[in-house]
Amino acid sequence: MKSILALFTLVALHCGHLRAAAPKPLQVYILAGQSNMQGHAMIRTFEHIGMDPATKPMLAEMLGPDGKPKVCDRVWISSIGCAETEQTGKLTAGFGASAEKIGPEFTFGIYLEKVTGAPVLLIKTAWGGKSLNTDFRPPGAGPYVFHEPQLAAFQKEGKDPEAIKAAKAEETGVYYRLMVDHVKRVLGDIKRVVPDYQPTLGYQLAGFVWFQGWNDMVDSSTYPQRGEPGGYDAYSVVMAQLIRDVRKDLNIPKLPFVIGVLGIGGSTAEYGPDQQRYKTIHDNFRNAMAAPAGMPEFQGNVAAVRTEKFWDQELTAAREKENRIKQRAGKLAEDGQLTPAAAGAALEPMLKEGLTERERLMLEKGISNLEYHYLGSAKILGRIGQGLAQAMTGLNPPTNPQ
Repeated sequence: MKSILALFTLVALHCGHLRAAAPKPLQVYILAGQSNMQGHAMIRTFEHIGMDPATKPMLAEMLGPDGKPKVCDRVWISSIGCAETEQTGKLTAGFGASAEKIGPEFTFGIYLEKVTGAPVLLIKTAWGGKSLNTDFRPPGAGPYVFHEPQLAAFQKEGKDPEAIKAAKAEETGVYYRLMVDHVKRVLGDIKRVVPDYQPTLGYQLAGFVWFQGWNDMVDSSTYPQRGEPGGYDAYSVVMAQLIRDVRKDLNIPKLPFVIGVLGIGGSTAEYGPDQQRYKTIHDNFRNAMAAPAGMPEFQGNVAAVRTEKFWDQELTAAREKENRIKQRAGKLAEDGQLTPAAAGAALEPMLKEGLTERERLMLEKGISNLEYHYLGSAKILGRIGQGLAQAMTGLNPPTNPQ
């Protein structure tokens, strides 16, 4: 009897193993937005990730056995907007805004490869300097509507309002259409991008990630009341319509949708004196970006990720300290205490004395771009990609494999 029970146990375990290892449909995720979705974190900033015990495990996931950026076995990518032509291949570093950079796609794909157990295809459509109010404006949002003060300003400047309206109409929705067209093109011939794709298993359009916002946030013409409560309500309206139209155009009514809420500078509660003038505008815009996730029609299938929580405050503090030292050196030249050449020569010793060794190393290894590009920090963008993927896996998955 014991031998029979043992045999049944072995058979059950074997069958369970076969079920767990059964091939799965290709999981397809769309990543869209502007320059921060492109990604401006230089690969050389990877080393900084390992300087923090909290993020060191993430670095281990990002590197292969040879210490170079990992090449994923089961994640492929098709990307447009970061180079003159489409970029395709197995996911690794270099699919950012240039071949030396990463965006959120890298850790997003690494995380999904790890947790889904399925092959993954990322379709990335990102262009720098684009707005939702015009460039990505979805068809259901209707035409861009000019405010009367805008039109009055055009006339005062001697510009032709009708010509401006016509030019705006031509620009409106161009990148929304490019995005949708590219997604359909890739899905129409998946083997072109994923050579191992098995049509018999099919694919599942599993999610959409939106990471954009800077051009709308700084647009005081489109949002003249942006410093007042509700000043960015129009962004929320168009954002909600973007979700509806993407789902309609791709024929996935409940397509999981993650909004990466702009978080440059970190939590506004920690803003210093020099940042206070931006606090209200940043808060208003972040709340407007996140608002669609709270709408009843999107419950369970839309999430907002506050990327401010991934900002590196230690790195920012070191940067601010460095800037104060540079300002002191400049002041010596302005006051005539030192010649400009002498002040420049004095700067390096001042930095060496004023910064700790860790601060100097962080500034050297951790920054490769400006604040509005998340400092070009792989530590920040890596955590953002991971956070977006975690939010995606927490949403209700679609149930219709194609």
